[in-house]
Amino acid sequence: DKNNKLVVSSTPNQDNPLMDVAETKGTPILGIDVWEHAYYLKYQNKRADYLTSIWNVINWNEVSANYNLAIKSN
Repeated sequence: DKNNKLVVSSTPNQDNPLMDVAETKGTPILGIDVWEHAYYLKYQNKRADYLTSIWNVINWNEVSANYNLAIKSN
């Protein structure tokens, strides 16, 4: 947010924290798509399995770099 605090938020549809319609505004540093199209081919209807596995492929160095850029821009 504007105070450099991390916030976990959820947005409907294709919305994101950069949009005026977002309830919580800010600069996204990590996004996880939980719409069925994101995981169906590999996980079918097992969203929980997808969310458990996603943590193994996140590039934390990139997330950290995104955070550093976000706090510099505030």
